[in-house]
Amino acid sequence: MNAPTTFPSVPLVNGVPLATAQEILGEGDLRQRACTELLRQAAIAQGLLAADDPPPAAGAISQAAADAIERLLDDVLRLPEPSEEACRRHHAAHAARYAVGERVRARHVLFAVTPGVDVNALRQRAEACLLDVRNATPAELAVGDRFAQAAATTSNCPSGKEGGMLGWLNSNECAPEFARELFGHAEVGVLPRLVHSRFGFHVVEVLAREPGDVPAYEVVRAAVVQTLRQQSFATALTQYLRVLAGEATVSGVDLDGTSSPLVQ
Repeated sequence: MNAPTTFPSVPLVNGVPLATAQEILGEGDLRQRACTELLRQAAIAQGLLAADDPPPAAGAISQAAADAIERLLDDVLRLPEPSEEACRRHHAAHAARYAVGERVRARHVLFAVTPGVDVNALRQRAEACLLDVRNATPAELAVGDRFAQAAATTSNCPSGKEGGMLGWLNSNECAPEFARELFGHAEVGVLPRLVHSRFGFHVVEVLAREPGDVPAYEVVRAAVVQTLRQQSFATALTQYLRVLAGEATVSGVDLDGTSSPLVQ
């Protein structure tokens, strides 16, 4: 999740406020608002949206603005169709992502993001827990299950009572951002990174994997094509937003060198 960011004044895009003075937003949330506002203003400039369209309220834009942004992106983004060679190359490199019936047995320690929480401090606690369970000495491990102890005393998930055990999972039982970190990989053990999800920060241990069946390319070709289309869209949108940001007057939010949170 996002570290909280505060600014001495209200962040603006061409004079339009992205938040109230009372709001405390994470960096990612603030960038998302800025990117949306850049697109809303571009839609107005292109004549796709009325000039008197209301500014966002708490980050929410009008339905007319959402429709206009969709039309804008259809007009300005040029997305090449993935070639057959590119699709086959992608499948060869990432065949495990398309496995059918893959299961992972895992447990976790959840540091939940809740309203009003200091997300930066929460992230630091999660990182400290990750280091602790990964770097336990043999003597410490001999005393007991270090991971289960951390889950029981720290986790904000009810599974903490069972040592963080989530049991056997398949990808459709998890939030997509959580599933991306667990499935289609070969890692077993405590993952060397925090897993970020809509619920918070997770310290995750993969206990076992069942790889499932990897279909032939021809069976999953449509899914491969869709994946490459999404990647192409994300790249094109990020480039377009950088152009808009370079032409705009932006204060209170850093858009340099960042990919668009709209497509993450």
